Amino acid sequence: MLQQTQVKTVGDYYERWMVRFADVRSLAAAQLEQVLKLWEGLGYYGRARNLHRAAQMVVNERNGVLPQSYVEWLELPGVGPYTAAAVASIACGEHVAAVDGNVLRTYARFTGFESSIDGHGVREQVKEQLELILEDAADFNQALMDLGREICTPIAPVCEKCPLKGSCFAFREDRQSALPIRRSRGKTPEYRIVVGLIQKEGRVLIQQRKPEGLLGGLWEFPGGKVQEGETLAESLAREVLEETDMKVKVLEEIATIKHAYTHFKIQMTAFWCTYRSGELKLRAATQAKWVRVEEFEDFAFPKANHKIFNEMKLD
Repeated sequence: MLQQTQVKTVGDYYERWMVRFADVRSLAAAQLEQVLKLWEGLGYYGRARNLHRAAQMVVNERNGVLPQSYVEWLELPGVGPYTAAAVASIACGEHVAAVDGNVLRTYARFTGFESSIDGHGVREQVKEQLELILEDAADFNQALMDLGREICTPIAPVCEKCPLKGSCFAFREDRQSALPIRRSRGKTPEYRIVVGLIQKEGRVLIQQRKPEGLLGGLWEFPGGKVQEGETLAESLAREVLEETDMKVKVLEEIATIKHAYTHFKIQMTAFWCTYRSGELKLRAATQAKWVRVEEFEDFAFPKANHKIFNEMKLD
């Protein structure tokens, strides 16, 4: 849960998770929809899918016994070098360095690392260098994580409280704001999106995304990107027809919201629609259901949809 997410955000999710899935076997036995619903709103849903699949691998292939080494942890889906090193050092006592963004930033400032920390092989290089000076890996890794999070922060580091300032290159050269060096990133693309809450006999159509890819396994409403020259209503009618083979009448707007993902942003407008004709055929989803509005809370939706629900006074 802490991958790319702050501790203050994770806390409540973690507590609810551990009540529902107290051990690896209970997680492995759960349905993916149950897992995604409990994860709902935390984002980066691939983590939940990987965690569920990893639990099943531990139960089915390892008889419920968790890995005990860095190499073994890396064999599980969703576990990369940082997570594997953190768990292997802190939980298993292995002599291995855990390198996350906090550690990279602290290392770059302390040593005066003049190359981009986003460069190919940099994390592996830093990991090798840190392992040369490791003594107690668990304490060392946790100390560097805390130092980067609390003291050597991305903006306005608290250098006067840093126990390493006497040997720190950036502090000595007054280059805290210049380090670490990162590759420049282009402008984040933004897409105009429309979705339709299609009503038929007192129910609304929802559809489930394919399990792979962004937001895999979550439920959503038919819709998509607005093409150049289209009105929002024209775009929505076209998208619904392409995705479901149904014709709809686009009615009043519910709300327009903005939402940012890691590599792009969206501006999404939701409309009420009524079913007109056609037999439902799924082309962009794994399954679909007609549900009552009050049943939305039983399904895991992307966070952007919850912003729409807020406008509808459903959350």
